Amino acid sequence: MAVEKKDFTYEMKFLLPKLCIEPALAWARANLIIDPHIHDAKSDCYRVTSIYFDTPALDTYRRTGSYGRSKYRVRRYASEESVFLERKMKTRGIVGKKRVRVPDEDLAKLLVTDVDPNWIGCWFHRRLMVRDLRPRCQISYERVARVGSSTTGPIRLTLDRNVRAHKLDQLGFVVPDGGTSLLDGDAILELKYQESLPAPFKQLADHLGVKSGAVSKYRLSIEAMGMAPKINGHVHPGAADASSVVDHGARNVAMPQADFGSAI
Repeated sequence: MAVEKKDFTYEMKFLLPKLCIEPALAWARANLIIDPHIHDAKSDCYRVTSIYFDTPALDTYRRTGSYGRSKYRVRRYASEESVFLERKMKTRGIVGKKRVRVPDEDLAKLLVTDVDPNWIGCWFHRRLMVRDLRPRCQISYERVARVGSSTTGPIRLTLDRNVRAHKLDQLGFVVPDGGTSLLDGDAILELKYQESLPAPFKQLADHLGVKSGAVSKYRLSIEAMGMAPKINGHVHPGAADASSVVDHGARNVAMPQADFGSAI
């Protein structure tokens, strides 16, 4: 299996109040199609479960130096018997990703200190060792994913709800039920696009009356489980709303012609 590198895309996040969830889903299902990467083509909803890594001092959470620009995680989609080793990087709202799929049994390779240079996940393992990253928590949620295209490229909408977090002190997935519930019934809406904000996404944000902000499930989880004092609110002060993004002329949504990849 080859290592995947996702091109950098723009990402906007919204903390969506309960009353906005159904209108957002109705709009997405009327204007976008089911993500073709979803195995169950009859549904646009699936479970995502991720194990997040951080240092003993929580440098990723605290955004210490270069730790603040990337997150390392092991991600499982639905009940697949394989996982993705992922590094997500974000700079000034632009998101990129490097990942590789490995079978479940390969997770044992991350438990030893010696990095196997012949293993396809060696780059991920090496970064964990060099940066002293260890399993800190598991985050699971239900995701609705829809896609389309605009004149500037593919667009993707995801809505995550029923977010739950578990504290971890060793590598391994736990049953997602239970744990600490986040968001109190609210949801996280994410819009991904290239170059400039497509008009349909701006119209959706304006229709819902919501503003974008820096919403991190990992940071919310660490704070909710009492692993660190709360540093920032759910949405950073001064976050720009959709109307502040330049060049949002009229664009029509059509069938996807390019590929973001599953759950980019």
